[in-house]
Amino acid sequence: MSTRMNSFSDRIDYPLLMTWLLILALGTVMVTSTGIAVDPGLLPRQGVYLALALMAFAVAVLMPLRFWQATHRFAWLLAVLLCTLVVIPGIGLEAKGAQRWIPLGGFTLQPAEVAKLLLLIYLAGYLARFDELIADDSLALVKPLGMVGVIFVLLMLQPDFGTAVVLAAAACALLFLAGARLRHYLLVLVLGTLAFMLLIYLEPYRMARVLGFLDPWAQATGGGYQLTQALIAFGRGETFGLGLGEGIQKLAYLPEAETDFIFAVIAEELGLVGAVGVIGLFAFFIVRMLRIGRLALEVGDKFAGYLVYGIALLFGLQTMVNLGVNTGVLPTKGLTLPFVSYGGNSLIISCVMLGLVCRAWWEAQDG
Repeated sequence: MSTRMNSFSDRIDYPLLMTWLLILALGTVMVTSTGIAVDPGLLPRQGVYLALALMAFAVAVLMPLRFWQATHRFAWLLAVLLCTLVVIPGIGLEAKGAQRWIPLGGFTLQPAEVAKLLLLIYLAGYLARFDELIADDSLALVKPLGMVGVIFVLLMLQPDFGTAVVLAAAACALLFLAGARLRHYLLVLVLGTLAFMLLIYLEPYRMARVLGFLDPWAQATGGGYQLTQALIAFGRGETFGLGLGEGIQKLAYLPEAETDFIFAVIAEELGLVGAVGVIGLFAFFIVRMLRIGRLALEVGDKFAGYLVYGIALLFGLQTMVNLGVNTGVLPTKGLTLPFVSYGGNSLIISCVMLGLVCRAWWEAQDG
């Protein structure tokens, strides 16, 4: 009996699990703190989302990774289908100038969140078969880039610029880790930069965000409003914060305080110490996942290794963008802080991703 218990115990990465639970608890507390001021109904809804997310996490942990590997081609097709359906008039739900949601009774599905997971599953399955060709065969690199490009275009049609850029960046970084040469990316980088600049120039609201980012105080009531209010929150927080629940900016001053700008609320209420602590938790969390990805590759499980690397890169990039937006390092973009921001789609899919990481660790112990 003790041998069986020890075997089960060895299949759990306790540092990763405990860090995740701390981040999850922090998110619940901060959503509660923000909800008191913004919408008292946030906490009950977030409680439902959390329960669903934990169940989804358990399912992901218990399901063998070979299932996902066997269906990785279907995963890409499903991502394309969902991202296509959401932009069809009458199916997708439009709100705030974007069409990113599909209403399903009392729940709204955000295909972009599901597409992030499905695309990473496809890339992991592809690299498990062809990673040895990536370095020298241009066609072996062009195919996955093309698949990523299709999802990118569909996300831009919604439009969901932030998710599209982060997902494309994570995919390219994963292909680079798999052996793609830097010179193969030069043309992609040049074209991508030009397209990025063009997309900003052609959309007035994106240009306003960039101008607000460059000089937010000059447009404190316009394009720089969100950033200035976030920076005021950081200033109010000083070293130790105003105290949990005592934040002022969330009281109708800071838009999207419970989602995109929850880190600013953390900084105001918990201060510099709390903000640095959150950054430290995420840094350890992501490094730990990268370690699991390396271990999976070392035991010969390429699919698990590349999948975990992709998930770690995605979490890392999304976290950096969210923190960068909150602190004024990057232009305002609508991306949540994983496991912390309010919202069902992001929380559920993030927990599924972590469940896959934990499953990879589980299977690596048998490798």
